Amino acid sequence: MANAQQNRMIVALDIGTSKVVCLVGEVGSDGELEVVGIGTQPARGMKKGVVVNIESTVQSIQRAVEEAELMAGCRIHSAYVGISGNHIRSMNSHGIVAIRDREVSPADIERVMDAAQAVAIPADQRVLHTLPQDYVIDNQEGVREPLGMSGVRLEAKVHVVTCATNAAQNIEKCVRRCGLEVDDITLEQLASSFPVLTEDERELGVCLVDIGGGTTDIAIFTEGAIRHTSVIPIAGDQVTNDIAMALRTPTQYAEEIKVRYACALAKLTGAGETIKVPSVGDRPPRELSRQALAEVVEPRYDELFTLVQAELRRSGYEALIPAGIVLTGGTAKMEGAVELAEEIFHMPVRLGMPQAVKGLADVVRNPIYSTSVGLLHYAMRKQAEGKPSSSFHQEPDVPMLERIKRWVQGNF
Repeated sequence: MANAQQNRMIVALDIGTSKVVCLVGEVGSDGELEVVGIGTQPARGMKKGVVVNIESTVQSIQRAVEEAELMAGCRIHSAYVGISGNHIRSMNSHGIVAIRDREVSPADIERVMDAAQAVAIPADQRVLHTLPQDYVIDNQEGVREPLGMSGVRLEAKVHVVTCATNAAQNIEKCVRRCGLEVDDITLEQLASSFPVLTEDERELGVCLVDIGGGTTDIAIFTEGAIRHTSVIPIAGDQVTNDIAMALRTPTQYAEEIKVRYACALAKLTGAGETIKVPSVGDRPPRELSRQALAEVVEPRYDELFTLVQAELRRSGYEALIPAGIVLTGGTAKMEGAVELAEEIFHMPVRLGMPQAVKGLADVVRNPIYSTSVGLLHYAMRKQAEGKPSSSFHQEPDVPMLERIKRWVQGNF
């Protein structure tokens, strides 16, 4: 029973710029993903997706993991971890090999993938993912599953993602300092795409824009495969800083005002709506119109979406995404963000929430959890391919009520 339990449990660790999320998932006998534990902590020690203070990051990870352990009633020993940041680079490549026995075997696929990722990359970068787009057997193009097909020559078209070696090592170091092993490091926008995008969108052509606290992650899909990835180092933290500067209020209050009252499109706010703004020091709070707040926020979102549009044009896929743009991530939740994006991109835009998840679904069906739920989906795929899952020590059967009681005691 313990072994079956181990095989069915997986852990995701999303170490973001503004928050650390730890999710514990259980894969049911029907292959459905159920979230059984969740831990969230404000991130300390991260800037624009990279570690700038190891000690603070370790503390944030530890608290989030402890919270998830309490709720799930288990001990966590390893996790699938997300990575982002301005150091991420990507390129499309291809490799060609001869098919050994005139029939494509797993060994042939492995060799062609190795050949495709044999590209010149800087000494300080390492390959993070080699993602197959499609295969060519002899002159037959557009093959998705080459295994078992007859031919003489096998060619693979792939998307290679690289990251800074030191950025990945620092994340691994922080996780290991918490007594955990790293099962795998995954590109965050790739993870987010699993629970957020539909199969139809991937086939037709879609751009996923994951707007977090420190970075905006972009992934473009056409014909069911990933074609382009990039990271823009502007996101929600800049909006918070703008509010703090313009309204002359401390950063923690600016963040609160942004979450509760901000709107990304000034024309959607009512003229009579007012908000209380705490002042710096012991000065009394002031009253401001919500419209004045929206006029501070809108230019920053406008700038961000314009940068995304410039990246789309640079990639050459702008005309190839008829399914439009899918916004996700905590900063995409703001009122008016979708409407402003539609005005700038002139194409369909929707807010993406994690789907295909059970258990604590009401909690995690929120753009904030797209990456962490996506890491669980990525882990499920790895398990299906026969990769080892997170190692667990399951506590004796603890009733759910008792688990929740412990979690409340540990958090309040």
